[in-house]
Amino acid sequence: MSVTERKTAPSLTEILDLEKQVWAALVEGNPQADRALLSADFLGVYTTGFANRDDHVGQFADAPTMAQYELSETQLRVLTHDIVLLSYRADYQRPGNAMWEAMLISSLWERRHDVWINSFSQDTPLEAQ
Repeated sequence: MSVTERKTAPSLTEILDLEKQVWAALVEGNPQADRALLSADFLGVYTTGFANRDDHVGQFADAPTMAQYELSETQLRVLTHDIVLLSYRADYQRPGNAMWEAMLISSLWERRHDVWINSFSQDTPLEAQ
């Protein structure tokens, strides 16, 4: 990748596609795909507390954690050409549950060694309306 290309910030579509790969891993129960998308120093901030990459990947121990999902209200804040913050609303169903839940999510994506990885995520559950 040339220096000129490296200085180009990613598009919302590009980062959203990466975020959807994380969600696809949750639906498919694919821990290898999840691990590949998260940085070694990943930090998750959830209602259950702080989580590292192993904690995030560990949720696949028994089965997929999501049945289906929809992402909306997406926005991208470019902090540098190599660091962006994706924020959005996620509506989702867990396996075996007919009820939909919702949360607001902010994910920090960093370009390290010319590869985009997720280094931080914070989930804020929304009250049922």
